[in-house]
Amino acid sequence: MKKNHTLNRRHFLTVTPALLAVIGISSAFLSASVSGGELAMKNPFFAMDTGTRDEQHKTPESQARLLKELGYAGVGWSPGQVPEMLAALDHEGLRMFNVYIGVDIDGVNRTAPAPIVKLIEQLRGRDTALWLYVTSKKHPKPSDESGDEDAVAMLRDIADRADTAHLKVALYPHTGFWLERVQDALRVARQVDRKNLGVTFNLCHCLKVGDEARIPELLEQARPFLFFVSINGADHTGNWDRLIQPLGQGEFDVASVLKTLKKIGYQAPIGLQHYAVKGPVQEKLRQSMDGWRKLAAQAE
Repeated sequence: MKKNHTLNRRHFLTVTPALLAVIGISSAFLSASVSGGELAMKNPFFAMDTGTRDEQHKTPESQARLLKELGYAGVGWSPGQVPEMLAALDHEGLRMFNVYIGVDIDGVNRTAPAPIVKLIEQLRGRDTALWLYVTSKKHPKPSDESGDEDAVAMLRDIADRADTAHLKVALYPHTGFWLERVQDALRVARQVDRKNLGVTFNLCHCLKVGDEARIPELLEQARPFLFFVSINGADHTGNWDRLIQPLGQGEFDVASVLKTLKKIGYQAPIGLQHYAVKGPVQEKLRQSMDGWRKLAAQAE
């Protein structure tokens, strides 16, 4: 058996470069092929830009090329350089799934702030979404329901403006913010009552607020509103360096989340959170893509 393996490897190394040059098979496709066939999860898998930049990948063009090379479907972006990144993604045949941006509920302004209006125009007609985190100076305590009325008024205006541009809005729960938990996002989304406004499940933030035991229940509750999910390798508790790791690392069973998503019929995009993960982005993104393929293949 060992002899055959050696012969096969020699044959592979001799033939493959010529084949790749002739038929243009990408390294990402090749990696997917050798990792074990069809994936049980068919969801588009994108990388959040919290983990796509380093000294070698500063520009939208270099980041888009890297994502294409590694097999990602696109990116979750930030408000800066949106037109430039859209052009770079178009060139690579990739997608900008969402743009992470925030609003503050101050009790006075109940309409979409100027940065949101600008972003809506930049994204008009694109298959993307506003990935919206919500803070509040007036209601600084996380999950404070007294802020619902102010939040709902502003979010309805944002959702209505986004709808005219054929865009979605996905609430983004974030530890320590007014909209902290997926439960908060669901409560508010139900009150906003707009078809183009939904919610996000963020694994690292769910673990950070101590809701690990409720994950299957929360995903089931979120199902009718669930526009995005973000995942990463993680331990069960700790600071961000333990709660955000490359896929394939950490004590937490990420496959259990994917199995629940498959069970509830979730087919929308899944994003990779890589905030503050140390090391060259190419190496870390490759590691997480390998982890994604293994986990997605197990999600039966």
